[in-house]
Amino acid sequence: MRTPTLWAETDSAVWQQALDRYPDVIAQQPAPRLVELDTWYRDVLTPIVQARTPRRVTHEELVRITEWKMTRGVWRGPNLTLVRGNAPDAVDQAGMTAADHLDQLTRAIGAYTALAGVGPATASAVLAIVDPDRYPFFDELVANQISGLGPVAWSVSYYRRYVDAIVKRATGLGAAWNAVLVERALWANGAEHAGAHDDAMNDTAR
Repeated sequence: MRTPTLWAETDSAVWQQALDRYPDVIAQQPAPRLVELDTWYRDVLTPIVQARTPRRVTHEELVRITEWKMTRGVWRGPNLTLVRGNAPDAVDQAGMTAADHLDQLTRAIGAYTALAGVGPATASAVLAIVDPDRYPFFDELVANQISGLGPVAWSVSYYRRYVDAIVKRATGLGAAWNAVLVERALWANGAEHAGAHDDAMNDTAR
């Protein structure tokens, strides 16, 4: 079953409806702590990081961001252990380096992926807080809705194409939109319809 496409829509009101459903779709997910972690990530951490100079996250915040990312997606315990094992000073230095190179995607992402347990998706979760106009969170459910990207590859080159597509769509939707909001609207659309598909399959099985 294909996810009903939001990507082809150009009406910002349709996108806004999808974005408005994001908190409810989060609440419908079976993952424990997702509502708590997602609320913290969006509403608590964002203003804290945005107020820092330069914008960066602490070791403790990176660990919790990783927990959020895995809870919203796929849980990988060994990766979380690796992230926890990074030295706080190394996390701080990675943040300083990334902040100096936000206009260079490869260097900004690379500053965080140099840390143990941090791949492009986790790095993007940090940068989405640091610079939401430029860096959406790298999510498979979202990527699968963007026409022309092809099968998801967890690489910087794939992420660059994902970013380019999402930033372009945000620009087309108007000044109220940024890359992070487009990603969330797409995720809500994808997760909502994936859940409806699962319910239909369960009904058939019964």
